Formats: sequence, structure tokens, C-alpha cells
Amino acid sequence: MSAKVYLEGRGLSVGYGGRPVIEDIAISLRENEVLCLLGHNGAGKSTLLKTLFGLLAPAKGQVLLDGQDVTGLSPRAIAARGVAMVPEGRGIFPSLTVDEIFRLGTWAGDIPKSERHERVDWVLGILPMLREFWTRRAGTLSGGQQQMVSIGRALLSKPRILILDEPSIGLAPKLFQDLLRPIRALQQETGMSILIVEQNVREALKISDRVEVMKSGRMIWEGRPDALSDDKLLMELY
Repeated sequence: MSAKVYLEGRGLSVGYGGRPVIEDIAISLRENEVLCLLGHNGAGKSTLLKTLFGLLAPAKGQVLLDGQDVTGLSPRAIAARGVAMVPEGRGIFPSLTVDEIFRLGTWAGDIPKSERHERVDWVLGILPMLREFWTRRAGTLSGGQQQMVSIGRALLSKPRILILDEPSIGLAPKLFQDLLRPIRALQQETGMSILIVEQNVREALKISDRVEVMKSGRMIWEGRPDALSDDKLLMELY
């Protein structure tokens, strides 16, 4: 029996100022999988993620969540249905401490007051290194530390779907590995589904169950990560 599809895009076309960026895209994120989306810069990957999360409205097509049409719903409404997104560039408030960012996150996520302390402790159990800079302002943190804060904040809602847009930007490979390892472990423990866009192809493939490749606004390939161990095929797709 095939796995349930959690999040799906059907026939999505999206553009800016009348210029199409993605055209007739179909994508599906299944229950309990890590789907890696690859492609060159400008292929339309971030545009697709923003559309799936409600940040952009498609000119054509549908976004479905659990088989229900959620096209046009706000990101807040999408998040309330169990989806969290970590945007490219991290999107944290540099003047706030990590503690304050998490407090704001529990409030914005409508987490009941009685559960907020426990929820923060749960995230700190997944990413214990956050404790080391808990009282520091985010703007003083390294890129890797800021990315950890951004992912931790997204996990506060205990999402069943996590969307990650270029989490390795500005990070050394070792830091990226240290960040991905607990996220993959959490995914395997909870059955969460993850959609990740990543330029660090080799590291992303290590944690992925399935791969799709975009080129010039269209999907051109789908398969298993081990199929891309052949550098020649990878070069052809890019």
C-alpha cells in the first residue's frame, strides 16, 4: 500500500509581475519521508516552497493538504494544519535573545500557556546546543547558530510537515551535518515529513528518501538518492 500524501501541488504555475517562474508543476510529499528538491539557482525551488506554504498565490493550479484544497489560505492557516517552514535566510529577529524568540514563537503558534514551557524543553532536547547561547541576541550569533534557532522555532509547533529552504547557506559542511543529524532522527522517530531544498547535494541526499529535480521552472527528474551517486547523471540534470 502506498504512503499517504500529506502535501501536494497540482498543475502549479506561479510568477512575478506577469513573468512565469514555475509552470505546470506537480509535487507530492508523502507521509514519513524526506523529499529533497534539487535544481540550479533560479530554477524556481523557493517559489514553489513559498506557494505550498501560502506565501505566494498560484496563477494556476492547486495546493492540497491531506487531500483538501488549501489554495489561497494564509501561511498562518497552513501552519495551523501542522506545517512549518524555515525560510531561506533564517528570518529571525536580530535584536531579540533566543529565549525571547522562542517565547514569541509559542505565542504566535497559539501554543496553550500551560504547554509552552514543556514545548520549549522538548525542542531543547532535540537541539541541546541552543542552551549554550539561550540568552544571547540572535544578531550576535554565527550563521550556524542562527539556523539552529530558526529550525528550533519552527519545531515549537511539533509540525508533521517541515519545509526547509536552503538550510546550509553560509554553513561549513560539518555544521550542516550536525544540524541535519538530529532533524533526521526526529523525523524517523515521529514520522514527520520533510521537504528540503538544498544546494549541498551530497549531504542532503544522505538524509533523503526521494529526490526531485527542477530546471527552468519545471520538474525534470524523480528518483531515489542512490541513483544520483553517478556524478555524470547529476551533471546532466543540472
